[in-house]
Amino acid sequence: MTTTAPPAVKAKQRPGDRWFSGTALFAGSMILVTLAAVTIFLVVQSLPGLVATSEDASILSTNFWDYVWPLAFGTIWASFLALLMAVPLSVAVALFISHYAPRRLAQGLGYVVDLLAAVPSVVFGLWGILVLAPAVQPIYDWFVVNVGWFPLFAGPVSSTGRTIFTAAMVLAVMVVPIITAICREIFLQTPVLHEEAALALGATRWEMVRMAVFPFGRSGIVSASMLGLGRALGETMAVALVLSATGIVTFRLFTPENPSTIPANIALTFPEAYGTNINVLIATGLILFIVTFAVNALARYIVNRRKEFSGAN
Repeated sequence: MTTTAPPAVKAKQRPGDRWFSGTALFAGSMILVTLAAVTIFLVVQSLPGLVATSEDASILSTNFWDYVWPLAFGTIWASFLALLMAVPLSVAVALFISHYAPRRLAQGLGYVVDLLAAVPSVVFGLWGILVLAPAVQPIYDWFVVNVGWFPLFAGPVSSTGRTIFTAAMVLAVMVVPIITAICREIFLQTPVLHEEAALALGATRWEMVRMAVFPFGRSGIVSASMLGLGRALGETMAVALVLSATGIVTFRLFTPENPSTIPANIALTFPEAYGTNINVLIATGLILFIVTFAVNALARYIVNRRKEFSGAN
């Protein structure tokens, strides 16, 4: 004699559960809808600019690609320099707050770091042009005179200090709070058992950090760095105020001739743009959108590769 299992009884969903799940689904869908709307707008408005020549748009000397290449190079170069300075500093500050500083001092530093993230970018730009640039100009002069044989430090030196490296330092200061805040939270989530086990085996505090904290937070550091890079890639006003741009492609850090960035160029050129010039500027924004999307996709790929390690396992 065979028996059949009783049919599964479906739990009755309450109206509040249905309302909450529908609201959550709508909120999640709006993210995709917004991203799709932005993408469609950029693609449609960029098509005339992508094929434009100097006859169609007055801001072009030859064609669109010759116009956007120096801007894309300057955007990536300045952001790379900023990340090169910001990541080690941010990781060190986050590590000090989470594992070295006394509790009261750590709380105060945490508040200061969070407040720095709320400072408007125009304030950083004014600080960069009025304080930082004059202060670092003698240092640039020393580098060009004494280490000018190295291609990055070749002259002539800028007399104002408004160089790509100054802009990168301002960007680094702007992204440090973001990277520090995320790394701090990641380091604080390191399992205490892992830290205590390392210390019990005779490891020093630095060896404990190197063997337990850093492996656990590696994917978090990458994610924080990519978020900081996204902020640096899209920064506008600070770079527009600090950088003395001439629209060339160069790796030299201290010269008066510097590449511009896509956001700064759009901000400075758009008020006077008309006709196809507007489509050209929107097309440069599309290039920036693609670069940012590629950076985030690369970060997600790196994080997923590290997902097999988990401090909870």
